[in-house]
Amino acid sequence: MSIAERLKEAREIAGLSQGQVAKRLGMHRPTISEIEAGRRKVAADELDLFAELYDVSVEWIVNGSVKDEAADARMLMAARELSKMSDQDLDRLMNMLRMLRKGEDK
Repeated sequence: MSIAERLKEAREIAGLSQGQVAKRLGMHRPTISEIEAGRRKVAADELDLFAELYDVSVEWIVNGSVKDEAADARMLMAARELSKMSDQDLDRLMNMLRMLRKGEDK
């Protein structure tokens, strides 16, 4: 996966449009589009901005490597969704996960 593809994936996981990203980073939407299409290189200072906005490491953007499992894109998406849930819904989800795990043990 390329830098452009990882930036697009991170944006989508963050639930942001190209326009929203452009506005937050002080860029134009076509610039974000060009970056995600791989037609424009990303400057080092821009990498820092993207990493901060998407809550990922620059290392992940550049190399696709992560220092811990929390940086995995699926884990980030799950964490964001979990943070939006009520305590009651989290308890229900935990019970469902326990039931699923028990089913795997059979």
